[in-house]
Amino acid sequence: MRIGMILDKSFPPDPRVENEARVLLDDGHEVFLFCLDYDGYLAAEEINGLQVRRYGSSSLEYRMSALAYTLPVYSWMLRPRIERFLRDNDIQALHVHDMVVAQAALEANRSLDLPMVLDLHENRPEIMTLYPHLQRFPAKYMVSIKRWKSKEESLVRIFDRTVVVTEQAAADLVERAGVGEERIIVVPNTVKDDFHDAAVIDATVVERFREKFVLLYLGDTGLRRGLLTAIEGLRILSESIPEVELVIVGSNSTDQVLKDKVIELNLQDRVSFEGWKEESTFPSYLTAADLCISPLHRNRHHDTTLANKLFQYMAFSRAIVASDATAQENIIKRASCGLVQSERDPRDFAAKRLDLYRDADRRRSFGQNGQRFLHSEFNLKKIGGPFRDYYRYLDRPERA
Repeated sequence: MRIGMILDKSFPPDPRVENEARVLLDDGHEVFLFCLDYDGYLAAEEINGLQVRRYGSSSLEYRMSALAYTLPVYSWMLRPRIERFLRDNDIQALHVHDMVVAQAALEANRSLDLPMVLDLHENRPEIMTLYPHLQRFPAKYMVSIKRWKSKEESLVRIFDRTVVVTEQAAADLVERAGVGEERIIVVPNTVKDDFHDAAVIDATVVERFREKFVLLYLGDTGLRRGLLTAIEGLRILSESIPEVELVIVGSNSTDQVLKDKVIELNLQDRVSFEGWKEESTFPSYLTAADLCISPLHRNRHHDTTLANKLFQYMAFSRAIVASDATAQENIIKRASCGLVQSERDPRDFAAKRLDLYRDADRRRSFGQNGQRFLHSEFNLKKIGGPFRDYYRYLDRPERA
């Protein structure tokens, strides 16, 4: 079957797109990816079996995406290119990554009437309530979160199937959109099966932190990720662990707030801001880490999604201490790979990490449990099963 994936971003990278494409490719399908290009990359190329088709875009078009469900301009701009992609590649089923581009894909598919799958990478309306730029003029008055939420529910009712990241997200959509459970497919995030084995380790990174007890954070550093709690907890922790260091690999426009807090608490020699790094560098930092952290704030978005960082941590047998955001608390307990702290609680942040600092055997056991769980329960073949099965159903001859 020739499956057309629609992504209104540049590619690569996108781990979720790559993982799902791999599941389908391994099952014998042909997979074509529509994506946008801002830098003049090849219009067509094959990447690990995935047929990538790039269509030129602009900063204006990117800015219009925030108004996708305020004004129809964004859909109007993308629709002709998606139509051309579907026809030029003789697509037989449509797989749309995230709701921003969903309306454009719907309109492009009207005359073809292909089977349609909507893949919600996150709870978009909820996460939009957390974006600082949407709380300021003029965006605050131009972007209606209520309208986005209503549109999301409408799209779930229209598309043949909707793919989500967690069971919590599935239950939420069944309730809000009023669809049957069979209409929702859960495909969790995870790492590539060879994320650990194919890693190239930079010895200079490992050596830099050799004398430290490293708390590692990977990923976006926006304030909702809980790093202010981590910094405040570090001050408490440093009283008991002289060699402790918080290593932050990632970036966000709000990083200055974190850096100001570090200066305020006089922790400059205990926090290393590494900035944004390519994913290929993560294994080096993971090798240097003693404990890995995910101190997310609790909200409707974080409670229903799982960050890739958790599985990157597990792949390298690192014990995890994470906040009690529902989805990640559930996975930590299910895998028995670490401890759970109360969100936004610096004292509990420090206490849980001190417990594991003092018990190296427990850290090691948690790390081994996490890696074992990843290999046995969260490998790509297993978590992709329901997703693969649906496309097998679409590909049955009797459907024609």
